[in-house]
Amino acid sequence: MPEKIPLPVPTLPDLFSLNGKIAIVTGATGLIGRYHCAALAEAGAQIVAADLDITSCEQLIAGLPGANHLALAVDITDPVSLTHARAQILQKFGRVDILVNNAAVNDMFENPALAAEQSRFEHYPLGMWLKSVEVNLTGVFLACQILGTPMAERGSGSIINIASTYGMVGPDQRLYQKPDGEQAFYKSPAYPATKGAVLNFTRYLAAYWGNAGVRVNSLSPGGVANGQEDWFVENYAQRTALGRMANPWDYKGALVFLASEASAYMTGANLVVDGGWTAI
Repeated sequence: MPEKIPLPVPTLPDLFSLNGKIAIVTGATGLIGRYHCAALAEAGAQIVAADLDITSCEQLIAGLPGANHLALAVDITDPVSLTHARAQILQKFGRVDILVNNAAVNDMFENPALAAEQSRFEHYPLGMWLKSVEVNLTGVFLACQILGTPMAERGSGSIINIASTYGMVGPDQRLYQKPDGEQAFYKSPAYPATKGAVLNFTRYLAAYWGNAGVRVNSLSPGGVANGQEDWFVENYAQRTALGRMANPWDYKGALVFLASEASAYMTGANLVVDGGWTAI
């Protein structure tokens, strides 16, 4: 029998290239969301920057490399808003290739003097719990259902759900103690609970859409430096193998990997980029 001619093996630049891909990022104007957009654009994708404030989204895409990006005001907890966004995206681009579910809420307490008491599990407000579930979990479900379905219908795509180290391990409440031993606040229960649910939802959807050609993975980042007080930064650094908090751009490479054909045989996985936080 004649010898089979092997298929061409893609080069690394080809595997990581996103040229011609259409990538949606929710929570696009947040701390790491804007770096997610930049990473995908630098790899060649056209970006749909989706967030609550259209002006911020427009300012973001104006600074991205490449052209023909799209800014959309989107509320991921509202099916009507997401459906309208899908119609605009399909009208402009004709398809969806990448969805990054980055939008989330993390509890903020307006009065620092009351934060420790309000964030205690025993006193944690039901309203804050419900808000986190609505955005962090239901919002991811709706975005996948409404924006991911065109991928499944087309037979290809990559969904990346942004989770957290606190989706895998319980919060270390000692991080939030000041040098004098005062507990500034407690990491509340809603964020870890919802991010843990996102991890298992990722596995569910990977199994469900595997034969439709849609890969679904999660990216679990560690804590990002964002002007926190020195005592907190020091507490965090001491708890982390690499001895520092993340820069907001430390996730760019991992995101492009998950979005691109470099991870073509990867689905239902959780890529942990946390400086060794969960290794200790």
